[in-house]
Amino acid sequence: MTSIDVLDASGAKTGSVDLPEDIFGAKVNVPLIHQVVVAQLAARRQGTHKAKTRGEVSGGGKKPYRQKGTGRARQGSTRAPQFTGGGTVHGPLPRDYSQKTPKKMKAAALRGALSDRATGGRVHVVSGLVTGETPKTKAALEALRKITEAKTVLVVVDETDELTWLSLRNAPEVHLLDAGQLNTYDVLVHDDVVFTQEAYDQVVARLSKSGKEEA
Repeated sequence: MTSIDVLDASGAKTGSVDLPEDIFGAKVNVPLIHQVVVAQLAARRQGTHKAKTRGEVSGGGKKPYRQKGTGRARQGSTRAPQFTGGGTVHGPLPRDYSQKTPKKMKAAALRGALSDRATGGRVHVVSGLVTGETPKTKAALEALRKITEAKTVLVVVDETDELTWLSLRNAPEVHLLDAGQLNTYDVLVHDDVVFTQEAYDQVVARLSKSGKEEA
């Protein structure tokens, strides 16, 4: 079992935590991760796109010209698809893009993503990023840079950690997530993952439980 240092806001070591092998040393199943990420992105789509058919476009009730004798093709409405301003043939309709993904698959994909980051030394645990009781974005970012120089960082915190939320919520290079919302896509799309101690404990407990259920 691998262990990593727990750092404080100054970058000093305050302790260490073990990285459970079943979570941070799991097999990286690329097809599974791809399937879960595609499903996650599909679920984000609103699906509200809509194009009007010839029956839904306003106007066009009058026959544009007489049936015979003009030398042109017969037409019944100027709202037919071949006319400018006409309806659309086989256009998009509102639909639900979400895919059903079993919880066990989601958990397995998340373990694989975390294992990939842990293998590269891109998983960090901190006792805290802000000292005192006042939110400080500048101080929080300085503390974060003492831990990692990655361009984009996923910071996982406890949902009650208001001090960290308020300090980092507007930093463009930081994406904040509560421990219960940690997912495969956000782990993969960011360079490093930084857990607060409380969030780390919650994630390990959650994934360990799902792993036991699979067994």
